[in-house]
Amino acid sequence: MNIPYRTRRVLNRVGTVVLALTVLLVIVWLCLVIWLQRYIVYTDDGATVDFRISANEITGEVAVEPKAEANIPIYYNEGANAINVTHEMEQIIGYYIDSTMLQQDMQGVLSRIEKLDSSTAIMVDMKGPYGSFFYPSALANAVHSASTDVNAVQDLITKLQQKGFYTIARISTFRDREFGNNNVSSGLYMLNRKGLWMDKGGMYWLDPTNATTTNWVASVVLELRDMGFDEVLLDDFCFPSSDQYIFNGDKTAALQNAATTLISSCGASNFVLSFCVEDAAFTLPEDRCRLYLEGVSAAGIGQAASKVTLENKQIGLVFIADTGDTRYNEYSVLRSLYISDVIEAINANAAS
Repeated sequence: MNIPYRTRRVLNRVGTVVLALTVLLVIVWLCLVIWLQRYIVYTDDGATVDFRISANEITGEVAVEPKAEANIPIYYNEGANAINVTHEMEQIIGYYIDSTMLQQDMQGVLSRIEKLDSSTAIMVDMKGPYGSFFYPSALANAVHSASTDVNAVQDLITKLQQKGFYTIARISTFRDREFGNNNVSSGLYMLNRKGLWMDKGGMYWLDPTNATTTNWVASVVLELRDMGFDEVLLDDFCFPSSDQYIFNGDKTAALQNAATTLISSCGASNFVLSFCVEDAAFTLPEDRCRLYLEGVSAAGIGQAASKVTLENKQIGLVFIADTGDTRYNEYSVLRSLYISDVIEAINANAAS
């Protein structure tokens, strides 16, 4: 069948337009897929799209294997700086300042701090589970929190130390999205080994038996120790509660060995390294450290304390509480700074 010349020209033009539109749609589709990747969260329940992630300081970098020479050096204390237990630890009763307070209510934090006695223990969040630092860290791989005035936090720490408060830095240890994203071999893998396992909060978890993991944690602890903190609390010092990631070893032994390694590399005679754990029966290294428990109700204090193997539980066992219940005071306890006015008023009435 012969097609007229004019018809062929029209068909050619239509075909060209259709082809151009098809190419354009493919490009738009590819761009949309790439753009959506930053919002996809993989958990043990499957994959979901969460558009809130962009507000949570995720860098969006693709996870890659670390370079062999990129290990962070680990330091072991010897000689005059070796662990010395002649400096006695004491019971601590005080308050904690979390990252939300630092980001949204620094003036409120400062006004409450001014009312406290200098003998009070104050714990401050310094690094969260996203891996972002709330203070101006000088570490090469540190990513500073975009929603926190890190210089204001540094000023707060300086003020606390100048006033003589017992200062504690809290950092997320094995729950670290940023470090896991950039150091894939240090994390816990999904069962299909296609990538790192992620919890329901969108966070990666690090392998406590991995040397790069413990080197990284040690470098953060050493920096905070050198900043003058009396104590560093390693929060999230545990394995996540799930059976959807790969770990074939003894989890209890892995945590015990990691704790011993960190004490050996970061301990000092005027410094305390502590661990916030899920298992109250966790055995601490025989050095200057404490065991922290969070989420224990006042009614459950006795049961939790009975599992702790510490010789002096009043000093070595610390509860992180959200109420002023006096039953916590039998041990060391840190409460939210937001209830400090109520607690201090009760203490003043009791003393009068």
